[in-house]
Amino acid sequence: MREGGGTMMERHGLHEDALALVLGSLMVALGTTIYAKAMLVVGGMAGVALLLQYVTGVQFWLGFSLINLPFYLLGWKRLGGAFVLRTFIAVSLVSLFSRFTAEWVAFAQLNATYAAIMAGTLCGTGMLMLFRHRTGLGGINILAIFLQENFGLRAGYFQLAVDLAILSVAFLVLAPDRLLLSVLSATVLNLILAINHRPGRYLGVS
Repeated sequence: MREGGGTMMERHGLHEDALALVLGSLMVALGTTIYAKAMLVVGGMAGVALLLQYVTGVQFWLGFSLINLPFYLLGWKRLGGAFVLRTFIAVSLVSLFSRFTAEWVAFAQLNATYAAIMAGTLCGTGMLMLFRHRTGLGGINILAIFLQENFGLRAGYFQLAVDLAILSVAFLVLAPDRLLLSVLSATVLNLILAINHRPGRYLGVS
């Protein structure tokens, strides 16, 4: 237990952090699998990795791992070694689970609108689990958490702005209808974070 703003905050146990990392990563991996199946794009580094897959054929799990490497330095300097370690584990788990989810799950039929909403919901909920255990998914997540914890800028709103900027580039790759659905999905994802991941609303610490 520790005090913060006059309120006692209960520290997460190691088993709770581990469970959140595994389950949150599984949800994000399933979400990105749905994105890839429906030819949609999410924001952040996951979106960059999906675009890389569509354009070059480099599998999401490999691209996602590689493009996150430079951001660990920022996380180490600003958010601490424990945060970076958990984030590295989460990115590795998402990459690993994404590698196998396409073999574990098959879609005989997948409505694109449903895919956009559910992929955004899965990724948003999975990221929320990770955020609440002081874990990101590299890249923009590290910067978003840093800005929220140091300047009070909500992580969800910041990520929404960045994600829309990334999605604006996707028109070069995606059909217009897929681009609009990707914007819908990014909105769903980031609203989940903006509504549920707010300073003072959740006081658990790792």
